[in-house]
Order: sequence, then C-alpha cells, then structure tokens
Amino acid sequence: MPDYRRYRVPGGCYFFTVNLLERAPNDTLTRHIDLLRTVVRDVRRRWPFVIDGWVVLPDHLHCIWTLPVGDSDFTNRWRLIKAGFARQLPKIEWRSRVRTMRGERGIWQRRFWEHAIRDERDYQSHMDYLHYNPVKHGHAQRVADWHHSSFARCVEKGLYPRDWGGADRDNGLVMGERD
Repeated sequence: MPDYRRYRVPGGCYFFTVNLLERAPNDTLTRHIDLLRTVVRDVRRRWPFVIDGWVVLPDHLHCIWTLPVGDSDFTNRWRLIKAGFARQLPKIEWRSRVRTMRGERGIWQRRFWEHAIRDERDYQSHMDYLHYNPVKHGHAQRVADWHHSSFARCVEKGLYPRDWGGADRDNGLVMGERD
C-alpha cells in the first residue's frame, strides 16, 4: 500500500481539488448541490473550518479552507464529506469488484489533491484559479454567471469587482488573472 505523505500545517490554509470517480459527462455535484451543501455544513459543525473560497463544477470541485489553530486534520473532514454525500445518493453507479468487496461507493476518486498556501500571493493565485474555473471549462461566459461558487460572496466583501474574469477581453483580464 502506498504511503501518502501530506504536508500538514496546524491552523493552516489549504487549496483542495476533489474529483468524482467518473469525470465527464457527469453532473452529480451540481445536480445534487443542495445535498453537498448540507453535508459540508454538518461536517463543519462537528469539525470546524473556514471556507475562504469554493467552486463546485459538475464533476469536480476546488476550495480553500483555513483550519482552526492547532488543527491540521483536513483528511478526516474530506472523508466525512465524501462519505456523507455518497451515502445519501441512490446506489446506481457502476462499482469495480474491489470497491464492491470493500463496501465502497463509486462516486468519488479515493484521493484528493491538497496544497498548503504559502503566502498572500499564493492565496490570491489559488482564489483566482478556483473562481475562474467554470469559465476555463466552458460552463460560464463570465465568472459572475456561475452560481455554484463563493465569487458573489467575495464581490460583496469587496475582494473582486463584479465583472472580474469575464469573457470580454476589454476588461484587461487574461485567463482570469488580475492586471
């Protein structure tokens, strides 16, 4: 069995990418967005963390979390989110023999990708990346058009102008980056 080593920073800020097992075409995450929100809310009650940024696409998601001081257990939080979400979906997906023997669902990829945020520039770069992702994948013409993200909340806080990340090149944006 591989020994996956994760870089853990107690109280740290992390960027995550989490994928469905069967990527495209698969709209499970956006079709069941309310269930995903409920599961995340329930996990946060028991295992607190701050959601700095989040975007949910049909087949994967990106987010930035800040964990409480002294806490570096993002793995358990993801385990609870993935299991809670999968448990409430009908069992209609194909499962491999190994997944069936282990009692696993065929919803999520087993692993996830995490990156410990190093500094403000790294933080902003990952926030820009996650918010621009729906445009990058062709799900929206403008970042503001995609409603399964924290972008509107960031606009309300004054972190982004509403027209940031549009398809209109006249606003000076290239691939969702700031001037």
